[in-house]
Amino acid sequence: MLQNHAEDSMGISFAVSALANGFVEYSEYPDMRNAKKVVCGGYRVTAMSDIAAQVLLTGLKPATKYYYRIGADRIQYITGYQMKKLGTEKDLRVYSFTTAGAKAPGHFAVINDTHRKWEIIDMLMKRIDDINPPCVIWNGDTANCEESFAEVVETFLKQKITRVDYASNRPYLLAPGNHDLRGRAMRNLEKVWMFRNPAERPARDWDLGRNFAVRQGDIALIGLDTAEDKLDSNPVFAGLFASEEYRKAQAVWLKDALERPEIKSAPFVVAFCHIPIFDARPDKNPGDLYPADVAPGYVPKGWAEWQRSCNKLWGPILDKAGCQLVFCAHTHAFRLNEPEPGRSWTQIVGGGCSKKSATVIEGKVENGELKVVVHFFDQPTREFTFKPRKV
Repeated sequence: MLQNHAEDSMGISFAVSALANGFVEYSEYPDMRNAKKVVCGGYRVTAMSDIAAQVLLTGLKPATKYYYRIGADRIQYITGYQMKKLGTEKDLRVYSFTTAGAKAPGHFAVINDTHRKWEIIDMLMKRIDDINPPCVIWNGDTANCEESFAEVVETFLKQKITRVDYASNRPYLLAPGNHDLRGRAMRNLEKVWMFRNPAERPARDWDLGRNFAVRQGDIALIGLDTAEDKLDSNPVFAGLFASEEYRKAQAVWLKDALERPEIKSAPFVVAFCHIPIFDARPDKNPGDLYPADVAPGYVPKGWAEWQRSCNKLWGPILDKAGCQLVFCAHTHAFRLNEPEPGRSWTQIVGGGCSKKSATVIEGKVENGELKVVVHFFDQPTREFTFKPRKV
């Protein structure tokens, strides 16, 4: 699985069947001449694993096509003085990817709320193949509440779908959902879906490994994490969540990320976050009902329909930057909120994990405008057009 699409780096994660030391060979040529080999992990020691091998390629050129192969050394490890390589296994297939950048195609697709519903995921992946975007944003709730890493590996690397190589040649970016935090294994999701390259951000923001600001052609793709839909103080979580401080830290990151030259110069700024950050309906739970997500006059009880705190923290920053569009999810029903006084961006909420509600939303720059097409499976597509912002 190609992960964490960027201009100068790419993450590659693949499942292993036993303790192994994974590696990737990559080249700018389809015949793999002059290939470079990169081993999993960073400095000092490699990252041998019996779950998944994760290799981060760095120093890549923007908007450039690369070819790669994966492989692993099978390791016998008894103690720190008793270890040996039992053999090397290589996937002989050659895959490819194209890095992001201002000269890359201004094109993407969005899916969300898949919840390990394999029939629906199969439909989504077939539609994505038809659309053929250079990258896909998975806008949260990839899972449910996974307690074992076998389930997490299955969710991303061993999917029960027709196109098992769905992400071998097309990179995915992740804007996590609330369910992507739930379950003991999901709390350590980075063992399967790695954090982004630390070099993308200052040391202050290294722990914000899921946030992204990526230039894809004329589009700046901005990824945020709305975290849990319940308050940190909700007794069900036993004090094990710190979502509000996390959101505050992301506001600081977001302000700086939007000032990066390649982001600031983009004609289109599009943000992605799982839980909606706007809802005009006065009875919808806004996620800040103390002490335990319940208050008279609000529904649903016990969980948030939207995140008012994210609106307060991130909304003004997105407004100031001229963000035109925010993609959200979470409610399992398509919705569009047009801009209004005090909010310059359109909010589009993707559908759910049933044939009736599922969506693949496509964004593509054509003739100087951003065309957004909402692909349904049981109704006609809907289209919206956005003009470039002033930069």
